[in-house]
Amino acid sequence: MSQKVLLNATEVKIALHRLACQLIENHDTFENTVLIGIQPRGIFLAERIKSLLESDYNIKNIELGYLDITFYRDDFRRNDKTIEANKTKINFLVEDKKVVFIDDVLYTGRSIRAALTAVQSFGRPSEIELLTFIDRRFSRHLPIQPDYRGRQVDAINNEKVKVCWEENDGKDAVYLINN
Repeated sequence: MSQKVLLNATEVKIALHRLACQLIENHDTFENTVLIGIQPRGIFLAERIKSLLESDYNIKNIELGYLDITFYRDDFRRNDKTIEANKTKINFLVEDKKVVFIDDVLYTGRSIRAALTAVQSFGRPSEIELLTFIDRRFSRHLPIQPDYRGRQVDAINNEKVKVCWEENDGKDAVYLINN
């Protein structure tokens, strides 16, 4: 197994700031916008984006939630191993709000399709956008594209993209892993 560094810590930081600025351009004060991190790994990116918006760009009162999509996926019964669900933590209604889904890697699009179904339990958003840190553009099974992307990666099917976050993995980096 070999791995190649796609983004180092400095490049991750630059991409995060760029994503934060793009969100500000489209959502200004976030008065009618909520951020929803898709469990499990989208929450690290969502928390980082929220923190940047608050500390570096002085935007206050950003609502952030976590959405577990485990039982909304179309493939959850296809695994032999026991499914471990995460927690959904959305303490607000999304009715008539602009929702920004946040996930670390956009691969087949199935997670986002599941998130679109799952979020309906919390109301009907006026609009839904997708922010993803890594867009694996040649791997889509569904016609889903991000509105905001940190980096586009051309990875073939036997290659994996691993996003490491300092809070969870001890460092910020993105790797292309060839099995």
